Amino acid sequence: MPGLPSPKRSREARLASRKWRFGSAQAGRARFAFAVLAFGYAFLYLPLVIVIAYSFNESRMVTVWAGFSTKWWAALFANEAMLSAAWLSLRIGLVSATAAAIIGLAAGYVLARVPSFFGRTLFGSLVIAPMVMPEVVMGISMLLLFVGSERLFGGPDRGFLTIAIAHITFSISFVAIVVQARLADFDRSLEEAAMDLGATPWVTFLTVTLPLIAPAVGSGWLLAFTLSLDDLILTQFVAGAQSQTLPMRVYSSVRLGVDPQINVLATIIVVIAASALIFSGWLTRRRA
Repeated sequence: MPGLPSPKRSREARLASRKWRFGSAQAGRARFAFAVLAFGYAFLYLPLVIVIAYSFNESRMVTVWAGFSTKWWAALFANEAMLSAAWLSLRIGLVSATAAAIIGLAAGYVLARVPSFFGRTLFGSLVIAPMVMPEVVMGISMLLLFVGSERLFGGPDRGFLTIAIAHITFSISFVAIVVQARLADFDRSLEEAAMDLGATPWVTFLTVTLPLIAPAVGSGWLLAFTLSLDDLILTQFVAGAQSQTLPMRVYSSVRLGVDPQINVLATIIVVIAASALIFSGWLTRRRA
């Protein structure tokens, strides 16, 4: 009949209309997802940006912008108490991260390469426990351990050593998990080829396995160092009266009012932590 569209054109029009509605719905969902993502990132990182910006504030009031200045950076580097606390935290972080990397490497290797042995379930649970256990519980248990040890054996005194031991304890699990994940997809044929050529298991580990999992070990070390550097709850339980780490110093300063130097210190910590995590991720992906 003249003037009426053909069935084929009507079907094409309906298909085009459905595609348009589907595309509009997809675009709407994409815009909503982007808005939620942007809000989430702003909620997480905008306070950090504000802290970094106010570290260059002229005014002593941390909520009032009075112009650009670097005087609080100079004041921080002249603050002997803050620098002493930072040096103590740095030394503890280096020692605890190195020890945690060595012990975590051994634990991760055992979990990945030894499928069954007596107490494996218990051993795996003990390795993972510090990751899920509240720090308050760990702090109380470590405090009781060191107090009992001091009464029975006369030491160690609470200070550098006790803080380092506590940080090693909760950092081992993070290194072990990273190493175990790397060994899970490791090509065993490389080790088998080395042993076919006459290498002993120990030589194979040192010359083949360890170099290939070194990025994972390095990532675990950086993660352990970062966790040690900014730990506060556990450290408060095991630190002595004369051992005040950087987070403890910052916490005591903030309780009396926020000093502009805290913004400068927070900026330095954010830069160090972000750099360490970025480098850790790069090491993990480099040989993945």
